[in-house]
Amino acid sequence: MGPANATDPQFIYAPKPAIPSGGVYPGGGTPPTDALPHPLDALVGTWTGVGFNAIWRPHFPASPQDRFLELNATTESLVFTEINGPIPNRGLLQKDINMFGVTYDQQISGADGSGLHNEPGIWAVVPQTTDPLEGPTIVRMASIPHGTTILAQGTVVDVDGPPIIVDNDIIPFGLNGGPPPKGTFAQAEGTFTELNLATDTAFRQKDPSITQAMVENPNSVLQDVIAGQTIKHTTALIIATNDSPVPGGGTSNTAFLQGGAANAAQANALASLVSAIFWIETISEPGQPDRLQLQYTQTVMLDFNGLRWPHVTVATLSK
Repeated sequence: MGPANATDPQFIYAPKPAIPSGGVYPGGGTPPTDALPHPLDALVGTWTGVGFNAIWRPHFPASPQDRFLELNATTESLVFTEINGPIPNRGLLQKDINMFGVTYDQQISGADGSGLHNEPGIWAVVPQTTDPLEGPTIVRMASIPHGTTILAQGTVVDVDGPPIIVDNDIIPFGLNGGPPPKGTFAQAEGTFTELNLATDTAFRQKDPSITQAMVENPNSVLQDVIAGQTIKHTTALIIATNDSPVPGGGTSNTAFLQGGAANAAQANALASLVSAIFWIETISEPGQPDRLQLQYTQTVMLDFNGLRWPHVTVATLSK
């Protein structure tokens, strides 16, 4: 069973005075209150599946080593519930707008059933605005119990056919001046020996099913799933907490994570940037009705001890 959702089905926003309908949603007017706009309509329901989680954790004491690599095979439940009616937003520089959204609750466990992650939050669609001058966007607002909140905004892309899922990695890099060239994986594992599963170390935890290919490219877990599938249509939700491509957003951290100094190099584990892509895929199978599949890849940059450490989570889910 999926996690319980506390959203009251009778709760409906009732702004006073009401927001006028003209121009508050792309195309003018508002969608019917009993129908979510695309793409959130496809998300409503309970999704379950499996995935992979890779995280560099800070290690105390930093001597003899400052990090510990945790590699988990995961099971996941992700429940989306519609927020009834429009979500009003008042404007000063332009007309008021209505957003439409869903609440969600995400629970991720390890292969042994131990809890790894719990995240309540909201996804919402934002209409085109004139001030700022932005087209329609999508936003995810999330609360992570470890001590971080995020607001990640971005765009929706619809394509016929399968998604394009590019390779990624978990190779750490420097904090200042943006990511330097990382070189090859072989070069990286010379410094970060935990990346090589053939090398014994006391600073790595690995589930038995984790392979070297997964460590070198976590997105390979997603690529392998769709390699033998016929995908007729894909809707991609592309979001990030920085100002590209949509201004705004960001991460907030507790004092413990942020550290006592202004210098990010002194943080315990500062979540500085979150980026993610969620793919809603329409799967076609011979003799069966089309079905939906949800895949995602997410990278959280954790800053500690002068480096930026990629924390990558991927999963494939079905309703």
